[in-house]
Amino acid sequence: MSSLHTTRVRRRRLGVAAAAAGLFATLLAAGPAVATPDPGDRQAKEKISSSQAAEVKSAIQNGEIPGVDEIVHSPNISHLANVPKDLIKGTNSDLAFQGKYAFTGNYDGFRIFDISNPKAPKTVAQVLCPGSQNDVSVSGDLLFLSTDSSRSDNSCNSTTQPATEKSSWEGMKIFDISDKRNPKYVAAVETACGSHTHTLVPERKDVYIYVSSYSPSASFPDCQPPHDGISVIKVPRKSPEKAAVVNFPVLFPEGGNPGAPTNPGVSATTGCHDITVLPSKDLAAGACMGDGILFDIKDPEHPKVIDQVQDNVNFAFWHSATFNQDANKVVFTDELGGGGAATCNAEIGPNRGADGIYDIVGKGDKRKLVFRSYYKIPRYQADTENCVAHNGSLIPVKGRDIMVQSWYQGGVSVWDFTNSSKPKEIAYFERGPISAETMVGGGTWSAYYYNGHIYSNDMVKGFDVLKIDDRLTDPAKRVRMSELNVQTQPDYFDRSGH
Repeated sequence: MSSLHTTRVRRRRLGVAAAAAGLFATLLAAGPAVATPDPGDRQAKEKISSSQAAEVKSAIQNGEIPGVDEIVHSPNISHLANVPKDLIKGTNSDLAFQGKYAFTGNYDGFRIFDISNPKAPKTVAQVLCPGSQNDVSVSGDLLFLSTDSSRSDNSCNSTTQPATEKSSWEGMKIFDISDKRNPKYVAAVETACGSHTHTLVPERKDVYIYVSSYSPSASFPDCQPPHDGISVIKVPRKSPEKAAVVNFPVLFPEGGNPGAPTNPGVSATTGCHDITVLPSKDLAAGACMGDGILFDIKDPEHPKVIDQVQDNVNFAFWHSATFNQDANKVVFTDELGGGGAATCNAEIGPNRGADGIYDIVGKGDKRKLVFRSYYKIPRYQADTENCVAHNGSLIPVKGRDIMVQSWYQGGVSVWDFTNSSKPKEIAYFERGPISAETMVGGGTWSAYYYNGHIYSNDMVKGFDVLKIDDRLTDPAKRVRMSELNVQTQPDYFDRSGH
């Protein structure tokens, strides 16, 4: 294992400024996908000042941060495997799991791994189907893929096309994965403003999909303002080709957070970025740009908002949400800088670009979200490293609230929020900066716990497998899942669902 560097030293040094037909699972000729950036992506710097670059190089030379691409981790984390990108070269994105398989999204398609031996994942299929972000979920024999870049059509041979053209397409794609070696594209559903992310609400006969999208424009025929809700798609399991939008519930009838100039530095709410559902409790939590919401999904076609909160001091962009197992807490993330900026440093501080921990108090429709504290990784990163709170999941331990989470180039953090007012890190894994001279986007997009291991999809470096051995998390090794979509949180301890 590489030498470890202390939090204390990093805090002292790094205080500089931050600033549709059947589809073969082989490579097809197509252009690169173009991302729809989160608000704030414009803040990302491709170049940093000479003094900042000198500071980064000095910190590396003095052993205060890892060297370029150097791997460091806490003693209770083991790095078991890394599988670099292969045929699909785009940006790696989200993850889903089923049985012995992991499904990894990529802006240019998706990849399926056999993870029966976590130390040596094997590629089963690679599917080229450009259309960022290509967030991926699975349910039974179906795989769902989000397209949030304006395309010439809904096929996997599509090319980029301006959203100002009526014929352009964005939305959800559906694949049959009954044969993991040869996924087949079976259906597509266009949705207003595309599908930045999506969340499954699986029923017995049908799968409902909550589609999150945002940033409408009067010049976009298929993405008109106001855009104050989400698209709900119903997918019949036996006839996925009949999938269709069945509702567009308005979650913000009064428009949501107005953003600047009323709330400077805060994104105006024009839809949601991500939603996490907890079907066992008929609950959902929405991270919706300038707002966090809690809603009831007892009737999945007609979700009902219970509470709505804002943080106009420290949150810039409400990005994602995670319930604890008892459904009395929600962790919301703030994606300050849109994931493209260096925000894990003294200039930004511990409360921005962080997690916000909220308790859920009260009962029924009177439940409220009550803020308790912030959590941010305790290791300052270089000004060449994009770093901010990103996707994570629970590590299922009865009686404790423990989460593993991605922080882009800040790496993977395992932290305990059992005391929601005093969260603390218990393990970490990270790589040193991709560059010591230039801001280069990269790092881990999603880090999730599944059947005894942590799986991370690094945007640049590929698919990583980690193992944590710690008395706090060891009980989770006994929990086995047959399927996991993190935004559709399971009841980990309901044995009837396994």
